Amino acid sequence: MPKPLILISNDDGINSGGLRLLVELMQQLGDVIVVAPDSPQSGMGHAITIGNTLRLSESHVFDGIKAYQCSGTPADCVKIAKGFAMKERKPDLLVSGINHGSNTSISVIYSGTMSAALEGAIEDIPSIGFSVCDYSLEADFSHVKDHVLTIAKQVLKTGLPKGVALNVNFPAMQEEPIKGIKICRQTRAKWQEEFDRRIDPAGRQYFWLAGSFVNQDKGEDIDEWAVKNNYAAVVPVSFDLTAYHAIGILNKEWDI
Repeated sequence: MPKPLILISNDDGINSGGLRLLVELMQQLGDVIVVAPDSPQSGMGHAITIGNTLRLSESHVFDGIKAYQCSGTPADCVKIAKGFAMKERKPDLLVSGINHGSNTSISVIYSGTMSAALEGAIEDIPSIGFSVCDYSLEADFSHVKDHVLTIAKQVLKTGLPKGVALNVNFPAMQEEPIKGIKICRQTRAKWQEEFDRRIDPAGRQYFWLAGSFVNQDKGEDIDEWAVKNNYAAVVPVSFDLTAYHAIGILNKEWDI
């Protein structure tokens, strides 16, 4: 039996420490190919490149690993991996990350990390996005190694439901080890945006986006609770955004 073929991507760019750790771990499970952005693509959501050229070139940042850097978004990376770099064989697993920073709750819809995972799910590839809730570029991810391997092994063994990817968030390094893995739902929350208005030396205004996270959900079965209580949070997510509960309401209440 051939080894599992594992595609690795991310949104922090091909030179990120989180990607390097994920490559190191996935080599223990199968044959690895990397297709990642050539520069950071955080917050790109599921954007794709349609009005500009898309460039792909081989990278030699990983010894003995076939790797490519792509000028596009994380979703572009998965598309071009399937359509070109891995055209001969479909991956058995796609992993994205390890992201520097949280992708819990509403952040999942803005996340470039999760856009790569969801693009994999669209292509019927079992896919996982990994994030650690530490935004530092020097973040220590060593505490998540065993859990990343456990989750990836489980997905390779049992697969995932059709159209579903996993959004996995780990707490930042703490004195105590991670307590365990919890299957959760997405926290109902939002970002309350603020815009810091400034003036450049030429007298033109510009803005910095800022704001605060507003948690409207007090459940203990949510990803925010799990991470804050030192658990790894695993949320199954889907690219199907249909609000099924609203279909009957609209059919009943609308005069159409």
